[in-house]
Amino acid sequence: MLRWLIGGGREPQGLAEKSPLQTIGEEQTQNPYTELLVLKAHHDIVRFLVRLDEYRFASAGDDGIVVVWNAQTGEKLLELNGHTQKITALITFPSLEACEEKNQLILTASADRTVILWDCDTGRQVQKVSCFQSTVKCLIVLQRLDVWLSGGNDLCVWNQKLDLLCKTSHLSDTGISALIEIPKNCVVAAVGKELIIFQLVAPTEESLEWDILEIKRLLDHQDHILSLVNVNDVSFVTGSHVGEMIIWDILDWTVQACECNFWDPSPQLDTQQEIKLCQKPNDISIHHFTWDEENVFAAVGRGLYVYNLQMKRVIACQKSAHDSNVLHIAKLPNRQLISCSEDGSVRIWELREKQQLAAEPVPTGFFNMWGFGRVNKQASQPVKKQQENAPPCSLELIGDLIGHSSSVEMFLYFEDHGLVTCSADHLIILWKNGERESGLRSLKLFQKLEEDGDLYLAV
Repeated sequence: MLRWLIGGGREPQGLAEKSPLQTIGEEQTQNPYTELLVLKAHHDIVRFLVRLDEYRFASAGDDGIVVVWNAQTGEKLLELNGHTQKITALITFPSLEACEEKNQLILTASADRTVILWDCDTGRQVQKVSCFQSTVKCLIVLQRLDVWLSGGNDLCVWNQKLDLLCKTSHLSDTGISALIEIPKNCVVAAVGKELIIFQLVAPTEESLEWDILEIKRLLDHQDHILSLVNVNDVSFVTGSHVGEMIIWDILDWTVQACECNFWDPSPQLDTQQEIKLCQKPNDISIHHFTWDEENVFAAVGRGLYVYNLQMKRVIACQKSAHDSNVLHIAKLPNRQLISCSEDGSVRIWELREKQQLAAEPVPTGFFNMWGFGRVNKQASQPVKKQQENAPPCSLELIGDLIGHSSSVEMFLYFEDHGLVTCSADHLIILWKNGERESGLRSLKLFQKLEEDGDLYLAV
């Protein structure tokens, strides 16, 4: 384990040849993460992080191992070995009701076509399922029904003891890429370009067996769906490879809103000129979403976009937020947003309202009375239209965390213990609030001096 101190940002290489990437200098006064811990345990790409409790998290990736860490100290607590190939999904799992000890459990799926249930308090392998016909790409727990689902080339329903309750027939060779829970005992599965609504049927007096029914297929996307999340109690949102974002009604599955022009959120700009900024098709792939009560935040290619749910329009954007595709984003308190990218950077943004321009004065006087002022009024109309169409907010860069040498896959935010990032460079970095850590070290020093009696001697 290494301990480094950082002082600020960088100027990305090759910046002059690329579209203007917003940068930040050495002085990052609003960036609290000025210390870092580099955690080494993995031997391949680290793709997954999951929070276990207030001070622990687990990591997993292409080396097939799971590591449990202390988020406060960076200490490696446990290493879980059981998979023979890369891990493809990782989620927390509710404790079994039959167990007296309420230990923290996790489920891991692997390309070796197995799913393992782990006890993260003891490191024990609780149970292993090896009857899959394909790789499980996603997992979801439905606590209300006491079941969990695995998605691959088919959809399987399991109980807490890992008994198979029911499954669908073969859905697609591409498999299920994402799953979310929606009301009426239903789930939404992303399968290629399609969304499939499934309904779970629990046992009744007439039928003692579980069943899963295909209710509807939604075919509105033109390309593969890369992201699928619940936004609130009334909506869920999907994003595709060609930059389509669709907001769906969570009850009747109709389209509430659609945004397909993320690269050109300002209609007053020349459309052809804006499209040329997209160097390749995947520059507009929507890799990830996060949200709050008012907005959906979308990682679109190399950019970040803020879509207001009430206004149904983009209200802020950074088209070149990173040098490469943004892979993961998260909303923080105080109108802040964190993003990480294939370029190895982690950036902190703040959503700010733009200062409105002063309203145009109404022409008065003799010439206006006779209509001579109309030429000026017509000339001002494009300016007015530009002001109306321009995004009312901006995303301002306030922090640039440089530590990884390769693609940053995702991160976790701990309010008290900092930020955890994982990367293709096989490393995990625990970013610490420097001011807070300095205060804690001072407090520990005074406590130690007081225990030893040296504090009074010094006085």
